[in-house]
Amino acid sequence: MSSQQEPSTAKKGLFRIVFSRTGIILLLLVVQIAMMAGTVFYLHEYIHYVYGATIILQVVTLIYLINAEGNPAFKMTWILCILAVPVFGVVFYIFVKMQVGTRYMQNRLAALKIETDPYMQQDPDVIDAIWASKSANANLAYYLSNQLGFPTYRNTDVKYFPLGEYKFKAMIQELRKAKKYIFMEYFIVEKGYMWGSILQILREKVKEGVEVRFMYDGMCAISMLPYRYPARLRKYGIKCKMSNKVRPFLSTTQNNRDHRKICVIDGKVGFAGGINLGDEYINRKVRFGHWKDTAVMLKGDAVQSLTMIFLQMWNADERKAENYKRYLTPKRKELRRELGYVIPYADSPFDNENVGEEVYFHTLNHAKKYVHIMTPYLILDNEMLTTLKRAAKSGIEVIIIMPHIPDKWYAFAVAKTYYRELIEGGVQIYEYQPGFVHAKVFVSDDDTATVGTINLDYRSLYLHFENGVFIYNNSEIDRIERDFQQTLAKCHKVTLIEVRKRTMLTKIIGQVLRLFAPLM
Repeated sequence: MSSQQEPSTAKKGLFRIVFSRTGIILLLLVVQIAMMAGTVFYLHEYIHYVYGATIILQVVTLIYLINAEGNPAFKMTWILCILAVPVFGVVFYIFVKMQVGTRYMQNRLAALKIETDPYMQQDPDVIDAIWASKSANANLAYYLSNQLGFPTYRNTDVKYFPLGEYKFKAMIQELRKAKKYIFMEYFIVEKGYMWGSILQILREKVKEGVEVRFMYDGMCAISMLPYRYPARLRKYGIKCKMSNKVRPFLSTTQNNRDHRKICVIDGKVGFAGGINLGDEYINRKVRFGHWKDTAVMLKGDAVQSLTMIFLQMWNADERKAENYKRYLTPKRKELRRELGYVIPYADSPFDNENVGEEVYFHTLNHAKKYVHIMTPYLILDNEMLTTLKRAAKSGIEVIIIMPHIPDKWYAFAVAKTYYRELIEGGVQIYEYQPGFVHAKVFVSDDDTATVGTINLDYRSLYLHFENGVFIYNNSEIDRIERDFQQTLAKCHKVTLIEVRKRTMLTKIIGQVLRLFAPLM
């Protein structure tokens, strides 16, 4: 059977889940939590001896928590946990903060950033040019380059794809042209037509002598792919690994998923956006109605940043040195001013920089006419909520397109708790009637846009590995805005009357779940 015809092995039904890898992993996690809770219960038998120590430990933990770096919403969730169940809450918080794996990953990625720094140098002439064009975007470019190592490029063609099927067609064409190497990093990979078609090409390219590296998030091993699937691909000659494997023990690293979607071909062509490798993303399989997703293809100088972002993650668990010079992008000599400026960027939960949110803040804070947004989730921290409302109250047209058919009912329930406050603040909210919006797009003032993987929720903004592409003064921004307007024509505008008509049960569920929003 060809890889294109391989049947899906996704587990279905309660019985299969219970007796699958998913069931085993969940069972072991529950056992560990029960053991931790049991230990706490056992200590209660000696309450007269440990009560004073518990109070002191609780106070010390709360003082440390309040003064630690981090978003106040996360702190509030932990504070509620510690106050509600003091002993267990304190023990669990200390357990989380003592994770060795998290610190190792943080140090390793910092070292890799230093290794790749020589290949991520900013051309000062580009910065001078953007200063003369738009000083606000020059400030963002300075932050992304000097603070984070993501330079601004010119001489980069951008092509925007308003649907997954368009990106898939272009990616197939570009993969077939590969001569030297193919790097791919995706959050979701599921057997079907899309992945089967790509895998067939990858196998052919390996036989032609092309180096192929393929990396996907370990969450796929729960129900989408066999756990030893990387070994199967390695037999084809494909270098393959799972990033951040899911292991059956409690660990905070389990919460930091690799949500990026990157494809680089020969250092000349790069793809980024929200589209994973599954048939629903190209509307070949129907889930939650019509699937609206977006991506961009880069050709030119800026592809080098996508290459280095990929290699940083690939080498996070490697010991041998990488020869980065083999994968550099050939730079164009002539200057094509009409292509504007392009900044591929990435976000990590371990660098204490909320890169994705900062790019969104920048777009909202420096808009003059409008900011148009597409996002599948709306679980906001106070800073983002305030910024959205402030922009709308300042006369900026702020429109958010959300799904009408959600993929996660609980996330949608939390999202609706923000509707009233946003609408009263002047933000317009629309729901995509044909189905589900998975796009992550900000477009502003006909000259600025960003397309990537970053949702408007805590997970994307604080917990996951993400990536995006910031675009300025490129003609493709006009296509992004036209796509937004065409999508808007298929949407229903949410009114305050509708929000107030929600049932009391729906409101209560949403408000309760909002307490745990930082964990969703």
